[in-house]
Amino acid sequence: MPTAAPELKFTPLDLKAVAADGVFAGYASLFDKEDLGRDVVAPGAFRDSLRERGPAGIKMLFQHKPDEPIGVWEQLAEDARGLFARGRLTLEVARAREVLALMRAGAVDGLSIGFRAVKGRRDARTGVRRLEKIDLWEISIVTFPLLPEARVARVKAWPFAQHPPTEREFERWLTQDAGFSRSEARALIRHGLKGLAMQDAARGHATEPALLARIAAATRLLRGCHSRAPG
Repeated sequence: MPTAAPELKFTPLDLKAVAADGVFAGYASLFDKEDLGRDVVAPGAFRDSLRERGPAGIKMLFQHKPDEPIGVWEQLAEDARGLFARGRLTLEVARAREVLALMRAGAVDGLSIGFRAVKGRRDARTGVRRLEKIDLWEISIVTFPLLPEARVARVKAWPFAQHPPTEREFERWLTQDAGFSRSEARALIRHGLKGLAMQDAARGHATEPALLARIAAATRLLRGCHSRAPG
């Protein structure tokens, strides 16, 4: 068991829809974004914790209360944007059912990580601390966020569960949830992966690693949701 006092760091949820099965996904932390606590999380900060513990070793709590586990994390992974998290509320638990109702009403809209800072440095001039290695213990669903920019993309089992998306809906998903630019999304819709390669070729260079990372992240989003699709 960890002995050091935990630190807490919050990110808000973007509750666009909430499925009855309690599955939700999004980002528990964003890289290279200064939060209200004057901290910035560096890419790769969670790598060791995720490798050592895996999703099953990171607890899902309500308001950081160790006596109130409310579900499980099914997927935790770093990508180009931050720490992607997909979880499932355990609806056999009364508190989890209450939390689901609050999320669907928009009354609870935050995620918060509980962690120990293993490696970090504070800039003497700006006072900003850059966290380079984090020992992640738990991720809680909470009321108040510290990092306004981070958003959970979905709280549902499948982004297009009711009907196949229109071109406009799919473009919105690619830009808002999967992290593509508008031009990249349109190239992908019209010409598939070849369209993205053509766009890069027009700029005079090979496909960028960051773009490849976004493609991989979008694939994880769709695969993760599809594994929970109803029916």
